[in-house]
Amino acid sequence: MALNSAFRTLSVVFVLMLALTGKAMSQSVLIPSPPQIAGSSYILMDPRSGRIIMEENSHERLPPASLTKMMTAYIVERELDEGRIAMSDMVPISVNAWKTEGSRTFVREGTQVSVEDLLRGVIIQSGNDASVALAEFVAGSEGAFVDIMNQQAELLGMKDTNFVNATGLPSPDHFSTAYDLAMLAQAIINDYPENYPLYAEKHFTYNNIRQPNRNSLLWRDDSVDGLKTGHTEEAGYCLVASAKRNDTRFIAVVMGTNSSEARAQEIQKMLNFGFRYYESERLFRSGQELIEARVWGGQADQLSVGMTEDVFVTIPRGSRNDLESTVDLDSVIKAPIKVGDELGRVKVSYNGEVLVDQPVLALTEVPEGGFFKRIWDAIKLFFVQLFQ
Repeated sequence: MALNSAFRTLSVVFVLMLALTGKAMSQSVLIPSPPQIAGSSYILMDPRSGRIIMEENSHERLPPASLTKMMTAYIVERELDEGRIAMSDMVPISVNAWKTEGSRTFVREGTQVSVEDLLRGVIIQSGNDASVALAEFVAGSEGAFVDIMNQQAELLGMKDTNFVNATGLPSPDHFSTAYDLAMLAQAIINDYPENYPLYAEKHFTYNNIRQPNRNSLLWRDDSVDGLKTGHTEEAGYCLVASAKRNDTRFIAVVMGTNSSEARAQEIQKMLNFGFRYYESERLFRSGQELIEARVWGGQADQLSVGMTEDVFVTIPRGSRNDLESTVDLDSVIKAPIKVGDELGRVKVSYNGEVLVDQPVLALTEVPEGGFFKRIWDAIKLFFVQLFQ
């Protein structure tokens, strides 16, 4: 019986492979070189798989201008999610916030404005005054808020980013990269999807002043639904944008273009290339059983093995049938087993390139069996290993 279980495990791996590869291999997908992009640095990323489709100088430290406000908004969204503040909370506007130079939401010193209106002012109008007001409300001062920004950047893996203010106003020690900003956009989209629709709003009116979202792609491409523009003399014209077509989403970042029109055109070229030649596929669902494994010395003889998170890959369009997968389980799995214990790895490859290399985990718990069950399984395991 134990030998049959071992052989069945191998057959399940083969079935898993068939489910990914299909019965016939497709012809190779032909993809041209990525388009040339006129910017200091750029990147195109799939936020679900994390795969980078194209990039140039994506780790070069550059002034991010108002792209900084993505982090300001992200921290406010985190505070909302954790219940420490609410959209309806009224924020007192200080002289410091009111006097902040640059783009404005036109809040007035001495008044109170809701968190919701200020967040819209940050995201849609790129208001420096709204950014400082929220920073002071969350952390007590803009300086303390900047400490939080840098801590959060470290947690997100933004290794080449340092903030000195909540607005993006120029400073020699204020910098980020296209790669880091793509990771930040990924976190905004994935972590707080309930607030992400704010990034697609085209106008916001406050204090009887109606201002448009500076992301012109929101008017040109219905698939674009965010995120943020930036511009200073030092930074040039920058843009982080995201678009979703069917089940595929991409994030595109360009920094250092020479006009607002150029940044929109360059982002559009990247998005069009990505959607034309690539697609995002969910291979495994969270909690989906990939294989049933034999357990020794437990109250049960089998347990479910799979993934505790969805697994996505970004592949050339039409190439799903070319994916190859293998599951490598521990040769002997002994109880007790807890949900989430790592029991092996699953690998998925395309044309020799490994796209997925992740642990497979126990989806069910198997407590240790009684004394006689453990002794009996030890005897069976001895003979199984002897004959293998």
